[in-house]
Amino acid sequence: MRSTTLLALLALVLLYLVSGALVFQALEQPHEQQAQRKMDHGRDQFLRDHPCVSQKSLEDFVKLVAEALGGGANPETSWTNSSNHSSAWNLGSAFFFSGTIITTIGYGNIVLHTDAGRLFCIFYALVGIPLFGMLLAGVGDRLGSSLRRGIGHIEAIFLKWHVPPGLVRSLSAVLFLLIGCLLFVLTPTFVFSYMESWSKLEAIYFVIVTLTTVGFGDYVPGDGTGQNSPAYQPLVWFWILFGLAYFASVLTTIGNWLRAVSRRTRAEMGGLTAQAASWTGTVTARVTQRTGPSAPPPEKEQPLLPSSLPAPPAVVEPARRPGSPAPAEKVETPSPPTASALDYPSENLAFIDESSDTQSERGCALPRAPRGRRRPNPSKKPPRPRGPGRLRDKAVPV
Repeated sequence: MRSTTLLALLALVLLYLVSGALVFQALEQPHEQQAQRKMDHGRDQFLRDHPCVSQKSLEDFVKLVAEALGGGANPETSWTNSSNHSSAWNLGSAFFFSGTIITTIGYGNIVLHTDAGRLFCIFYALVGIPLFGMLLAGVGDRLGSSLRRGIGHIEAIFLKWHVPPGLVRSLSAVLFLLIGCLLFVLTPTFVFSYMESWSKLEAIYFVIVTLTTVGFGDYVPGDGTGQNSPAYQPLVWFWILFGLAYFASVLTTIGNWLRAVSRRTRAEMGGLTAQAASWTGTVTARVTQRTGPSAPPPEKEQPLLPSSLPAPPAVVEPARRPGSPAPAEKVETPSPPTASALDYPSENLAFIDESSDTQSERGCALPRAPRGRRRPNPSKKPPRPRGPGRLRDKAVPV
């Protein structure tokens, strides 16, 4: 990622955080101030009703109650018999607390107060979080495969009805999302609303906060609601496991889809670039053929023409004896037609065909060059000089 892109992304995230902070402050600060005024009014009313209690004694008692509640004390059962109240560290609650550690949810409704417990939590989290990550990946793969297999049967039915494949893929994606939301979001919302006496908004708020691993801890199943069954919170943890696996499968599917779209876009852009380059080359070649070559390229070597070859050395004829017949004049064979270097395939082919036909008519066998390749023009060899002895006529007696 480039530095400019990274800085722009950082600025966008900071802007998003500041906007969220302003919205939450505007929504929640009035409620906090109202709760503070309500507490002050209740304290003043208690001091007026009980003049024997000093303000200092009341403040000390309030601090003691706050610390006890933070330590896990239950004020509803402490008035009757402290030995029979339900502990926050029974086996079910401890199992649920361990599950919130390795899932990184961390509600915070139960905290550790001993140094030994905090030290053990450090090593427990370091080992348990990677282990749960591997389990989550495996469960998400199996869950996604099962859902896609079931949706595949529905796709086959749509294809039998001659529904377009593109529409079938869109419908299968929508069904995958709807089935998962029905199983892991809507159904738990109604269950928690019934079991915990929450409103529908509070229940779906808890579900979304839990499955996104935010885990504020303001709403926790089995926390002071009279659900004394030791299997209740472990069952909630298994719902968290499958819900997180489903969300992981959805994110994996979205990532695969984005990668496929990116590859398809790159392939299409490469094809368009190749077509544009081919079209540009074709148009340039046609325009150049119509206007004709302005000048030969400097890097191409021009073949030597017969007119530019050096003249052969002059033949010195020996003195002829008086009375001897004149030697027969040598008839030179006309050379094949030559041409200058050509730069276009069509003209090259015409030149090769013309020169080949000319040589074949004159009985000179020249190898025919392959189509589309330039064959260099055959150059004339200068005639070898003949010695004086070879000019003697054999028919003339010496």
